[in-house]
Amino acid sequence: MANRVRRLEAHDHDALPEIYRQAILLSTAEDYSEIQQRAWAEQSKALQPLLSQGHGFVICNAEDQPLAFSLRHPHDRLALLYCHPTAQHQGFGRRLIEAVEQEAKALDVKVLSTEASLISKPLFEQLGWLVSWREELRIGGVPFLRFRMHKQLQRGY
Repeated sequence: MANRVRRLEAHDHDALPEIYRQAILLSTAEDYSEIQQRAWAEQSKALQPLLSQGHGFVICNAEDQPLAFSLRHPHDRLALLYCHPTAQHQGFGRRLIEAVEQEAKALDVKVLSTEASLISKPLFEQLGWLVSWREELRIGGVPFLRFRMHKQLQRGY
């Protein structure tokens, strides 16, 4: 069934670095320079170990080819959220974040955290996430701004 959220499986892993690269190279020009885009996209080479360690969700087309994915790693951090440019603006990011939140709640995670880009920050804010702090970092020697964000899932202990 096309466009349903399902668990991320090992056979999906090979397609995800390219979704990551395409999302960065083709969807971020408004907020990031070409140098930043290239440095960020280069990080796709380091995704495989992370994909194997985390737990996530994927949205696929009718042929079961991934279009968008999320990854939670470790248990209380949404580490990755990417959507292929041809599948953007269809609510996939929202659905993936909500799936991660629901799974984390079921595992009794109290607070989820993430590092949001200029692109994803507004979506996280719409879903009730708060900025913990703003940080500057370097990726491949290139400066970036991102936002550490969190969302309280369950009150108290």
